Amino acid sequence: MSVDVVILAAGQGSRMKSKLPKVLHKVGGKSMVQHVIDSASSLNNESSNVHTHVVIGHGAELVKSSLEGQPVNFALQAEQKGTGHAVAQAMPAVAENSVVLVLYGDVPLTKPETMQQMVELAGSGDLALLTVNLKDPTGYGRIVRNDSDQVVAIVEHKDATPEQHKISEVNTGILAVNSNLLNEWLPKLSSENAQGEYYLTDIIAMAADNGVAINAIQPNAEEEVQGVNNRIQLAELERWYQLQQAESLMVNGATLADPSRIDVRGNVKIGQDLLIDVNVVLEGEVVLGDEVVIEPNCYLKNCTVGAGTRIKANTVIEDAVVAENCDIGPFARLRPGTQLAAKAKVGNFVETKKAIVGEGSKINHLSYIGDAILGKDVNVGAGTITCNYDGVNKSLTEIGDNAFIGSNTALVAPVKVGATATVGAGSTISKNVSDDALAVTRAKQAELKNWQRPEKKEKGN
Repeated sequence: MSVDVVILAAGQGSRMKSKLPKVLHKVGGKSMVQHVIDSASSLNNESSNVHTHVVIGHGAELVKSSLEGQPVNFALQAEQKGTGHAVAQAMPAVAENSVVLVLYGDVPLTKPETMQQMVELAGSGDLALLTVNLKDPTGYGRIVRNDSDQVVAIVEHKDATPEQHKISEVNTGILAVNSNLLNEWLPKLSSENAQGEYYLTDIIAMAADNGVAINAIQPNAEEEVQGVNNRIQLAELERWYQLQQAESLMVNGATLADPSRIDVRGNVKIGQDLLIDVNVVLEGEVVLGDEVVIEPNCYLKNCTVGAGTRIKANTVIEDAVVAENCDIGPFARLRPGTQLAAKAKVGNFVETKKAIVGEGSKINHLSYIGDAILGKDVNVGAGTITCNYDGVNKSLTEIGDNAFIGSNTALVAPVKVGATATVGAGSTISKNVSDDALAVTRAKQAELKNWQRPEKKEKGN
């Protein structure tokens, strides 16, 4: 059995009030259409590959560009004539006798297990239909059942009778069926309806007439099938998605100070007994070890943090690797390329970039360390900077084990400070410093006796 996933992503989404195609708006830091593709790609279909087709129209080039390099076939719907017309554009690339799963680029959070259930039903010859019961079904197509409770049709809201408007079970638009049946039914669709469009939903009545079993299933949560038509709905779906991420973190060993105040925008792997305070954002690929503590208002992106490390409030860590038992922040910024060895400390208002900081080394406060290699147990005083950029090229600063860098020091790269060397406070170091040496470049202190301070002149003088 082969599976062809057809994702409808051609609509303009005018209610979003955006130049960006609707399906490219993000939930959890990832475009809605990418969510759908990723979920569909995880379908368990051991007998063959899953082929994905994306039907594009409005903003077609932007959508194609956003999905560049992915194994996706694009089908163009130049005129938006309804869902049936959209699916028909993809059918020439769909394999014969395969299961076609129809999904929507603006319905991003349908779970893979729900999709899998539909594929298996369709694989047995049924038409699998995803429905949901809503308290307010206004605007949705109603599921019409016969006296035997079998689905026989879907009636769009604008075409429904007053009696049919009372039906709470509605169509999500998501279905799965054999491709041969689709190729037979799609040419028979008519646009003689209130919208003047070719409804995919009309194939339900055709299936009933042809004796094809219509198997309606429902998702575990209504949000799985919630579409996005405006930014209010986008925000609602974002909050539900984030709650799922928070619950997953808690189930796997993290204590969250407030599950409603954490945002996960990527893939997070955690150990046990973590403590994460409020307003923390985790983006990209993030790995957090056992007993990591993250204080409020921190932003972590594409980083690994070792066990026992404490990240204090208002810290930013991006594309960095932090070993175990480190102490970072508050108000620290670890920029890309930073590597901290065990028990290293980067304190308040310290910025690092492409810095390798050795075990037990300390950069306690108010410093910039970039393009640098620090050995073990180095102590960097406040106000120290590595002058790594000459306006054209960047150069390396190397500091040996147990070196002490006094406050307000400028290390002009390329330069080396030897092991157990000391640099006096207020120095500008532009030449290498030997092991065990003291380097000082201060100007000689001068003192003038009986110094008379200037006095403020009166106005008009």
